[in-house]
Amino acid sequence: MQTSARNQFAGEVAEVKHGAVNDEVTLRTQDGLEIVAIITHGSATSLGLAAGKKAFALVKASSVIVMVDVAENQVSARNCIAGTVSAVTRGAVNSEVTISAGGARIAAIITNDSVDRLALASGKAATAIFKASSVIIGVE
Repeated sequence: MQTSARNQFAGEVAEVKHGAVNDEVTLRTQDGLEIVAIITHGSATSLGLAAGKKAFALVKASSVIVMVDVAENQVSARNCIAGTVSAVTRGAVNSEVTISAGGARIAAIITNDSVDRLALASGKAATAIFKASSVIIGVE
């Protein structure tokens, strides 16, 4: 599979909570991360999502927020992945910040001003945050 999404997580569905309109899907990745997605009930049904099914999650780097000195219980977003900055690639206006968490890597596109304000550099602790509604779920 090829896609422009910088964040691609392969794994299997750990749980599906069905709702009238939307379903909450928890994907457990090969690296042990749990990614939560909110998708329509119709999409979950058409993809055949159920516990144990192989699936993947996609998250655009522009949908990822980077924070420092934050705990998971301080934000409303369902996906808070704490790790360490492994790379900062500066551009003219924005930077790509890569956070490593275990074997997983999460890319975020944020402004250079934010990189400077947060003092982001390789080795610094940081958390990648993204809403469950920003996650796309797919199956092969």
